[in-house]
Amino acid sequence: MSFVITQGCIGTKATECEKVCPVDCIHPREEEVGFDRVEQLYIDPKLCINCGACMAVCPVLAIYPEEAVPAPLRMFTKKNADHFRVGFDEFHQKYPEGRSKELIKAFNLKEAEKQKANAAAR
Repeated sequence: MSFVITQGCIGTKATECEKVCPVDCIHPREEEVGFDRVEQLYIDPKLCINCGACMAVCPVLAIYPEEAVPAPLRMFTKKNADHFRVGFDEFHQKYPEGRSKELIKAFNLKEAEKQKANAAAR
């Protein structure tokens, strides 16, 4: 298991987390090429040692243990892994800026519809 950075980081890219990571698994760093071209930071699940140091210092509460990521935000688990698994261009085709927020909104609407249907069935 690893930690996952979710939507709270979008547009913020607070770097406190990457500064305390003992295994340097949070990228891109401010000095890295591409920092200005991504909408958030990402945790490499292959390198993360599950220490929780990042979560403890995240000022926007965007980091969760993988097993505790709230349902509407679970797509960020794959997004974090994909950031390290696929090339830059492929990643940005799959996750264009703003796409994550659209997916969360669609998930929340779907969940609201389910709740309405369940309430009507009672």
